[in-house]
Amino acid sequence: MGHALYLAQVGLRHRDVEPLRGLGRNVLEVIARHDGDTFRAVYTVRFRAAVYVLHAFQKKAKRGIATPKREIDLIRHRLGGAERHYREHYGGGE
Repeated sequence: MGHALYLAQVGLRHRDVEPLRGLGRNVLEVIARHDGDTFRAVYTVRFRAAVYVLHAFQKKAKRGIATPKREIDLIRHRLGGAERHYREHYGGGE
């Protein structure tokens, strides 16, 4: 995951990264599997000067690939916080 985030910082995309459905093309997730478990890190490349990691979690459900609503709501909330932070610290524009 760290390597995927580094690639995002330099403007590239890791092969295990895909857009997170329902949150726009600039909110991405990297999926990593380890010892039979699945982990996800969600980040945004929406802003020119920064990459914001919005959430990282272990996928617990054994059926389906959909991200639980609770996790999506948290990601949306943190995206709003990232937008405010960017506006305050980087002067506004995307």
